[in-house]
Amino acid sequence: MNLRNRHREEAEVHTGPLNDILFILLLFFLIVSTLANPNVVKLSQPKSKSDTKAKQTVVVSIDANKQFYVGTTKVTIDELKARLQPFLAKETDQPSIVINADKSVPVDDVVAVMRVARELGARTVLAVDKNGAH
Repeated sequence: MNLRNRHREEAEVHTGPLNDILFILLLFFLIVSTLANPNVVKLSQPKSKSDTKAKQTVVVSIDANKQFYVGTTKVTIDELKARLQPFLAKETDQPSIVINADKSVPVDDVVAVMRVARELGARTVLAVDKNGAH
């Protein structure tokens, strides 16, 4: 009869695959966070039946108080060209500027953004609310 204690190995937790899983999760959340482009500037957009989806290089927003934003950064109309140039310089294809204007904004302000875009060689797309016709 063998009464000696058997030497048993203690269970180990292998953490090698844990690093891979955490790296994949980190990449997933980084990619998802860059794709989520919330419309931070609250605007009431004009309505349209057709969709205006386009590859957007940069978004210029104009709120009801006639304040201009490049992305979420507040700018003046005079600073607009200088603020847009770095975004458009990165683009290899035809760059496009999405104009996200409140429906109460005068057309002159939208046209001013379109003029700046034309000077920079960019295409403009007007963002609309596709949930209605009026």
